[in-house]
Amino acid sequence: MLKRYAVIEAGGTKFNCAIVDENRNILSEQRIPTRTPNETLANVRTFFLAQREAGFDFNSLGLACFGPLDLHTDSSTFGYITSTPKPDWSQTAIADLLAHDLNCRVEIDTDVNAAALAEYKWGAAQHSHVSVYVTIGTGVGGGVIIDGKPLHGLVHPEIGHMLISAPKGITGVCPFHGNCVEGLASGTAMGKIWQQPAETLEDEHQAWDVQAQVLAKMCHNLMVNFSPEKIVLGGGVMNKPGLLGKVIHYTHQSLNGYVSFPQNTSLKDIISLPGLGERSGLFGALALVMDQE
Repeated sequence: MLKRYAVIEAGGTKFNCAIVDENRNILSEQRIPTRTPNETLANVRTFFLAQREAGFDFNSLGLACFGPLDLHTDSSTFGYITSTPKPDWSQTAIADLLAHDLNCRVEIDTDVNAAALAEYKWGAAQHSHVSVYVTIGTGVGGGVIIDGKPLHGLVHPEIGHMLISAPKGITGVCPFHGNCVEGLASGTAMGKIWQQPAETLEDEHQAWDVQAQVLAKMCHNLMVNFSPEKIVLGGGVMNKPGLLGKVIHYTHQSLNGYVSFPQNTSLKDIISLPGLGERSGLFGALALVMDQE
């Protein structure tokens, strides 16, 4: 019998909980709205205990979680959500609480580091030495993989809060930094800047050209900072037809010939959509727990 794992893609909007086997077959799945920690984690516990009752036993749980997180293993608050803008969730000991409630080992990393790891193992960033995954959805976050390992450092990457010069006439809405990538390009920011939800903006709307310019500046910075072989752009906003091509165009324009690419390689080979589609985060949670066995 294939080994089974509990996995959670824990986001600010929903917790996607599942039982997945080692071949990435999803055996059971439920999306739980993110409310208060007590309510949300109680619903998570109920789901996974029901899976055990149904015969889907597990000893380990992979947790790809929104942050910021304390990922220092020698810290007294390891596995905590720290100073998040998500109401009620700051200083939540999420890894310890789930380990206690479900009597299992928990492996935790940021949702975007986990998604980056999944894309490296099974998706668009396979065979790369350095790759970056960025999700552009309700917020913007990014993870970096170097030789198969997520980058942590002092804390962990916060690519969404990279400062970006805003296109003329546009003001970013991040409460911390104003004109950062998240404050200019997240779905939430687009809704505030353009006074309507991003998904309702027409194809010809100026917003999409502005969006591409902002994301291209982010990709420019990622290229000169990390020299990645792959930049994977995921999240709901990237589902907009034609947006990826615009981002590549403006990144090429921004780099202005400075970066010399290997023969037969162009930005079209480097900047791409996820190979795992909407499953990068969920399979990222699986990658976290399988990598620690």
